[in-house]
This record gives sequence, C-alpha cells and structure tokens, in this order.
Amino acid sequence: MTNDIAAPQSRRFVLVAAILASSMGFIDGSVISIAIPAIRANLGATLAEAQWVSNGYLLFLSALILLGGAAGDRFGLRKMFGLGIVVFVAASLICALAPTPLILVIARAVQGIGAAFMVPGSLAIIAKAYPREERGRAIGIWAASSSLTSIAGPIIGGFLLTALGEWSWRLVFAVNLPLGLGALALLWFKVAPDRPEAGRKLDWVGAILATLALMLIAYGFTGDGSESVPPLSHTILWCGGGLLFAAAFLVWEHRSAAPMLPLRLFANRGFSGANGLTFALYFALGGTMFFLPMTMIGGWGETPATVSLALLPMGILLTALSSFSGAWADRVGPGPLIALGSLIVASAFAVLGLTAPLHNVWFAILPSIALLGLGMGLVVSPLSTAVMTSVDDGETGVASGVNNAVARVAGLAAVALLGAMVASRFEQALGAAAELPIFFGTMAEGLSAEQDALRLAATDQAFAMVCYITSGLSVVSAVVAWLTLERKARS
Repeated sequence: MTNDIAAPQSRRFVLVAAILASSMGFIDGSVISIAIPAIRANLGATLAEAQWVSNGYLLFLSALILLGGAAGDRFGLRKMFGLGIVVFVAASLICALAPTPLILVIARAVQGIGAAFMVPGSLAIIAKAYPREERGRAIGIWAASSSLTSIAGPIIGGFLLTALGEWSWRLVFAVNLPLGLGALALLWFKVAPDRPEAGRKLDWVGAILATLALMLIAYGFTGDGSESVPPLSHTILWCGGGLLFAAAFLVWEHRSAAPMLPLRLFANRGFSGANGLTFALYFALGGTMFFLPMTMIGGWGETPATVSLALLPMGILLTALSSFSGAWADRVGPGPLIALGSLIVASAFAVLGLTAPLHNVWFAILPSIALLGLGMGLVVSPLSTAVMTSVDDGETGVASGVNNAVARVAGLAAVALLGAMVASRFEQALGAAAELPIFFGTMAEGLSAEQDALRLAATDQAFAMVCYITSGLSVVSAVVAWLTLERKARS
C-alpha cells in the first residue's frame, strides 16, 4: 500500500473497518444455523431449501475466495475490499426482505460472492496497513473482536428469535446494513487507496470451473428444493457432471501459468496432510452444527435462546484455548495436539449421538458442546501453524487461503451430502407414517401422541446417524494428523 494508507492516523480506521466487515461474516456464519428453523417455519421452506440457504452462500464463497484474495492485489485492496462489502450488504438487504425461499437462496448466493472478496480483504488490509512491528497487536485486536462477535452473535440472535418470534430471523441479515455502511464510510473517507499490482493475473477460468463443479455436486445431493430424497439417477447424473468439471479444474490449474490453486504445494506431505484433515474435520463440524439446532428447535421444541446458551461453551473454550494451544504447538509440534483435539471432537460427536434420545439440553448437549470446544481449541491454532510451516515464507498467504477454501468446501459438502442421508434415514424411520406431512427438523400439528413419538424417534435416529458419521471422520483427522504432521521430541 502507499505511505498514505499506512500513516498512523489511517491505521486505526483500517482496523475498525476490518473489524466491522468481519463481524458481518461472523454473525451470519454463527447465527444462521440457529435461525434456519425460524426461516423454515416463516417461509415454509423444505429441508432441501434450508440446505440451499446455507450452501448458496458457501458455494460461491468457497469457489471464489482464492480469486477474491488475488483480485485485491490486482486491482487494489481497498477497492476490492469495499466492493465486497457493498455486494454483501446489498445482498443482506434482499435476504432480510425475501418473501420466498427461492429469493432468499439467490440473495445468499450473492452474499457469498461479496464475502469471497470481503473475507480475505479484512485481514490482508490490516497486514498491509501496519508495519511488521505493530502488525501482531493489530491482528490480535481483530481476532479478539472476531471471537467476541462469534460468541455474542448466537446469544443475541437466539434471544431475539425467542422474544420476537419467527419473523425476527430477518434481523440477522438486517444488522449487516449499519455494520457495512460504517465500514464503507471509514474506507471511503479515512483510508487512502493503495497501489495495485498491474501485472498480477487472475485465474477466471479456474474460478468458473470450481464454481460449476461445486454447484453440480451440491445440486446432485440436494435436489431442487423438494422435501424428498433426490432419485439415485439424479444424484449420479449431476454429481458425475460436477466431477467432470472438478477434473477439468485440476487439469487447468496444473497447466495455468497463474493458478488460483497451486497444485505444487500438495507435493509437500505436511501441507497435504493438513488440508486433508481440515476437510474431514470441518466436514464433521459443519455437518453436525448445521443439523443440531434444527434437531433441537424444530424436532424437540426447544427455544432458540436455549439452543444459543447450550452452544455457548464452544465459543468460549475455543477462544480461551487458541493462544495456549498455539504456544504448545511450538513446543511439541502441531501433530500431537491436532490428533488429541480431533479425538476429543470425535468423542463429543459420539456422545451427542448416544444422548440424542434423552432430549436433555443441560446434562447432555451442553457437556458435549463443551467437549467439542475443548477439542477444537486444541486444533485451530496448531492447524494454522501446520499449514504455515509446511511451505516457504513467500507462500504462506497462498497456503492460508487454500486451507480456508478447503474448510469452506468441506462445510458445503457436509450440508449437501448429509442432508440427503438425513432425509432418507428420517423417512425410513417413519415407516408407514412417512405418508403423513412430517418432515425432519419441523414441528407438526394435529398428530396423535403415537405419531408425534414416532416423529421424535425418527428425528433422533437421523441426527444420531450424522453424529456417528462425523465422529468417525474426526478419528480419521486424528490419524492423518499423527501420520503427516510434525512431532517434536521432548527436550
């Protein structure tokens, strides 16, 4: 950036703008799963449409986030960061006013496009505005503010949904307007433009191929929004097309002079292992945390406020342990800590599955979520260390971006694939009652006591299946971490 944007009087405005923009993304990411049951009830959305509300956003964010980071260097970081905020805020307004599930899904997709340029820009603009000796403190303030938002967002959202009713899910998106406008005002009036890298090339072909691949695979598993499971022929056809585009993407990235995904990085065992376990672990985390609030609110009848309180320990423990686990990783290596953390996460998911029929929030769900927070607290910082130390110093930015994209793709795949499995398992558990208007994650009126008991049992079985699958994937993450990541001998 130019000296103007790095001047001391501009830096604090850069930091505040980055915090405000990041807050939008963190609020949407942490509150949306709690708001999904209210969205389904208020708009009459099916399970598949609820999946698309999540995946419409993740699809474009995961496919374009690497391009968004490169675009900041090519056209100017302030310009592209601001553009991402504008798109995100405009889409948030449409989300807040959406009259139908289809419009909400489309708006969420546009939100994902904006986030692909906003998310990488929020940290990059801080790194470029602050000199190296002050950068750590600034990033620490940003990280602390982000953690606070992630913790407070679900609590505030849960209590608003409980107090104001189903319509108040719209406030989750409406809150982005003042946050985004504040960030834009600071960027426009207080931050000078930076100098773009005119020679930087963007991998537009790779971005298009990645988007088409992810879109077709997600559509293959999720379908067009109907409540029933897509036919096998549908899944094979669309997923097959997605895999062809994925193969074309890999061929293009291998041959491209300026690929957005440098495949040569995967020749490093540590980098490949870190990203492999990231996919497995974040698939598990994304899938479980998508279906848990839906199970508790729509299935068991708990309030959003209760669910938000039950999920609180995860954010607290993750935040509290991250700095300690990063220091521990420097001493013993990231491999042992990530392996231990992944095993703890696996046990948390297994306990969630085993205790699902109890419907006990405070003595089953809450301890399991605390265990999950403990495990993830041991994983997150060491995983960043593993990614960064597996590549040369000049490639840490690209490596971090790739790992971020892998985590997003994992969440997308989890919601799409597990959604189809949940719908199928739920229908099987209902048996003859599957002909009744009973759907996973929603309450039903006019049912007899026997029918409602069957609905609850089917809900528990479908959710437990998710937990057992994600528990197994977490064990896989532990094994990969132990076999591929650095372990330091005791001194």
